[in-house]
Amino acid sequence: MRTRRQWSVVTAVVLVAAAAVVGGQEHHVVGGDKGWEVSNDIASWSAARIFNVGDTIWFTYSAAQESIAELGSREEYMSCDLSNPIRIYTNGIDKIPLDGEGVRYFVSGNLHSCKNGLKLPLTVQSSPKTNAIWPLVLPADAPTAPSASTRLATGLTTVLLFPLLPLPMFL
Repeated sequence: MRTRRQWSVVTAVVLVAAAAVVGGQEHHVVGGDKGWEVSNDIASWSAARIFNVGDTIWFTYSAAQESIAELGSREEYMSCDLSNPIRIYTNGIDKIPLDGEGVRYFVSGNLHSCKNGLKLPLTVQSSPKTNAIWPLVLPADAPTAPSASTRLATGLTTVLLFPLLPLPMFL
């Protein structure tokens, strides 16, 4: 009999595996836990990530103090020229799909914040063509004694081969 924690771990693994099968899209919260604010080092946050077509970025900020402007050129981005934005986001939590390759320029709609560095150039790459889930379910090269990880991989194989069957939820 599995414990509640074991079912939670199995459910989490299945959800991550299912996400990889669907296309491996990532959801990036810009700035991490701190979100979109001047005191956050957005440049360091973005340098540690790869953005692919099909991913989504989320901006979280105080709508009373900030907004997001998407600009069309590097020149507008560098000078914080907010006179001709492609789009303005003002909800405080904005989901933006990355639907094409290339560079996108996001800046604070608050000119003072933009001049103080609250901006993000984002290079979007083409989606990887590989499916990351299959290496997780390949059989071992030689017979070995079953372990907890082997049982987990076997369970994943069953779930992946029969994804339409309902999963029991014991929470």
